[in-house]
Amino acid sequence: MAEGSGSASSGAGGARTESAVIEDTIHRPGTIKINVTGAFITDEGSATPQQLSEEGVFHDTKDIRLPHHTSVVSHVAVDIGGSLAKLVYFSREPNSQVLGGRLNFIKFETGKIEQCLEYINQLKTRHQATNGTKPGELCVIATGGGAYKYYDRMREVLGVEVLREDEMECLIVGLDFFITELPQEVFTYSNEDDMRFAAARADIYPYLLVNIGSGVSMIKVSGPRQFDRIGGTSLGGGTLWGLLSLLTGARTFDAMLELADKGDNSAVDMMVGDIYGTDYGKVGLKSNTIASSFGKVFKMKQEAEMDAEDGGGLAMGELADAESSGDARRFAPEDISRSLLFAISYNIGQIAYLQSEKHNLQHIYFGGSFIRGHRQTMDTLSFAIKFWSQGQKQAYFLRHEGYLGSTGAFLKQQPRNWGRRNSLEALEERAF
Repeated sequence: MAEGSGSASSGAGGARTESAVIEDTIHRPGTIKINVTGAFITDEGSATPQQLSEEGVFHDTKDIRLPHHTSVVSHVAVDIGGSLAKLVYFSREPNSQVLGGRLNFIKFETGKIEQCLEYINQLKTRHQATNGTKPGELCVIATGGGAYKYYDRMREVLGVEVLREDEMECLIVGLDFFITELPQEVFTYSNEDDMRFAAARADIYPYLLVNIGSGVSMIKVSGPRQFDRIGGTSLGGGTLWGLLSLLTGARTFDAMLELADKGDNSAVDMMVGDIYGTDYGKVGLKSNTIASSFGKVFKMKQEAEMDAEDGGGLAMGELADAESSGDARRFAPEDISRSLLFAISYNIGQIAYLQSEKHNLQHIYFGGSFIRGHRQTMDTLSFAIKFWSQGQKQAYFLRHEGYLGSTGAFLKQQPRNWGRRNSLEALEERAF
């Protein structure tokens, strides 16, 4: 029987009863092997409890069904980054007649970490009621920088064991699971071709993971748990979030993305057409290509100041006061949001392409909570990879892009070769 099937096994060495398996799981948290055979993304809505509805809490409905896992799961996993804390946990199906369970996904703004801890406390209470365990017998597996920053606080509030796992390794374990075990998880995207699911590949290595959170890490993955961080940039999601909070008044990242959806970046960006009056065909630049992000701002602001002075009206200080009150504002928050989103996304895309060329990597996967399935963001990253590679490479995205680390932490106790195709069948053969 496959390790991770969750059922008791018998043989010459004697039988392990189901109660013994449960007892082992409770007292040795993290040792249970999650059976991912037949895993799929469910579309009928989330089983995640909806008690929390405060700002800064985001319920994701793309649960993952694990139809063949039957053992008690006595741990949850949380990836605490600079901007968001991403939580993954297992639950039984609400219909007791259905076997298996599902992975649930929910995220919190890191600045509201106490809400996340309160939610985990709710899970602990549910776990105790469902499985008859003691209050301290749920384990938290934590990764990301917050696993260290909030370690003492987690232990104090939750009263449970907290295990810390390496951030980069969890990212790779999570991505390997999504690539190899889940149908309709990996896809390509462009405004022209929309969303296209990628066919599964037997040989996935090597590849480049571009993980975009508050900052950006670029990781070359050579094999299962074999990786090197080969580069990155500090200009990531935190940069967009920080600058747009100063420039637009938007309070949440999703609100900023909504502004970008409505904006026209050519109102603030200098385009190739603004310089040449048409395309620059000799080097393959169309007139609507961005030549300089925010390149029109200084000139337009300067013209506004000159107009005011020529009219005998506003001194410099008075102009600034008028602009701050909105009377002389020429730049819409929507246009600013779109321009900055493009600037950061194009920059990440170009650096990713250069790293893929330097390390001879054909496949480039983009993950992290910066993306959020946002069409403009994905189209921009795709365009950058396609443009710089002259159509020889593609950008790949994931439906659970923000949960690579937390999913990897949740599954990290798997057998050494878990996640490779046919690995569970091989384990089953060796068990007999």
